[in-house]
Order: sequence, then structure tokens, then C-alpha cells
Amino acid sequence: MQSGGVQLLPAGTGSLARGLPPAPRGTLFALGERGGISVSPAARFTVIFGRNEPEVHVCVGENDRRVSRQQGQLYCDGKRWTVRNLGTVPIRFSDTQLLLSGQEELLPVAYTPLFIRTEPGREHLLEVRIAGSSPKLSTACHDQTTQSPAIWELSERERLVLVVLVLVVLGQRYLRHEAHPAPLSWSQVAEQLAELQPQVGWTAKSAEHVVGAVRRRLARREVRGLTRDEVGEPVGNALNHNLLLEPLLSTTLVPPDLRLVD
Repeated sequence: MQSGGVQLLPAGTGSLARGLPPAPRGTLFALGERGGISVSPAARFTVIFGRNEPEVHVCVGENDRRVSRQQGQLYCDGKRWTVRNLGTVPIRFSDTQLLLSGQEELLPVAYTPLFIRTEPGREHLLEVRIAGSSPKLSTACHDQTTQSPAIWELSERERLVLVVLVLVVLGQRYLRHEAHPAPLSWSQVAEQLAELQPQVGWTAKSAEHVVGAVRRRLARREVRGLTRDEVGEPVGNALNHNLLLEPLLSTTLVPPDLRLVD
């Protein structure tokens, strides 16, 4: 449904981290697990997000009573978009920056994940992205098809291991846009996998084996920094770190993948 520069985004819309459909500069896109909305800056339309789906434009944390029924709003002065916290719990805006109740912050013309943290280990994601200007293309390629980043093909088992690695070892802080990720051990990774798939019988060695196979395959495709010869001694966590950067940078893994371990 579309009206006056406002368009609903259905549930199942792909992550905003992977790009946007053509839209005028300054158009706001906001996406939750149940769908979202896009709004032109000229529409002068305030977007409300929160737990109570009938009262908001984007539903976030519908099963968590710590999320306010109207947790926050996104509004535009005609040029810049601002996020304002209307709820009681903080909204994590970037890295460790928190928006407390009543506070607001200008949004960059970029992709911005907003996290509503209600208790230790539990956060709810609202993806926000504001359309910028399309980059100018040379005359040599003005009519060519736009190229997307290469998204690596992963089996369900490989993806689960990588998602857990991303979340628990390095990626949880990357996907949550936190700073200074600290890797965990293979035994801790196996413990997390065992909780997700108790029937598989995950061990530290089996998780390491699957990740090693993915790393070798990507190394054969000339992804750099995935072999001991390239990294040098001491290796430490460099191989896993470099491996996890590739699916993050290529948007094979994006913040909504946090839902896979809810």
C-alpha cells in the first residue's frame, strides 16, 4: 500500500543492509521482523515503532513487555531524520551510544541498526536506512547491470556454525555494531551449538572442522588472510577473524541473522 510518499514494506522484506530499491534521496526505510515502512522526507510523516502492533507503524519486540507499546519515533524536518526514544528502556544507537528515555539523535544517510535492549542477552532490532544519492557512473558503464557483493553459498549446517561464530565468537558485537570484539574458545562455540541443535552432538572439533572447510573453500576463491602462510605466526584468532569479516562485508550475514539464535 502506498499513499503520499508512504509505502508499507511486507514481512519477509530482505535486510536493509543489503541495499534499497530506487528511492529519492532522504527517503527513510524502517524494518522490523513483521515488516516495515518507507517514507519520503516530503511526506512530513512521523513513524512510530514499538510493541503494540495496532498502534505503531513498525512492530518491534511484540512478545517482550519490557519494550514500550510506543518505544520511539522517526521524524523528519524536511531535510534530516531524527530518532527519538519515547519508551522507558534505552535504544542503542551506535557502538555503545545509548538513547535514554526522551533523548533523540540525528540519523546518518546510511544503514543504521537500532537495538532495544530489555535485559542481558536480549535485544530487539529495528533496521533503519536512509537513501543517499546514487553514485555517478562513468560513460563506459552507465547502461550496465548493477553488481551486488558476492554472497557466499553456505549449507544450512555451515551457516549455523558461522552464525554462531559470528554471534558468539566475533560477530555478535559486529552485528550489534559494538566495539572491540573478543573471541571465545571452540568449546564455548560448541556449547552454544549444542543448545541450538542438541540432536547433532556438536563438539569443539566438529565445529572447528566445518569452519575449516568453509575457510579452505573461500581461500581457493582468493579470499585473502585465510591461511597460516598469509597470516604468519602466532596465528591466534586471526584466521577466524578474517573468515568472519568476509560474510559480514559481503552481507552474507546481516544484523537480522541475530534472530536465528533467539
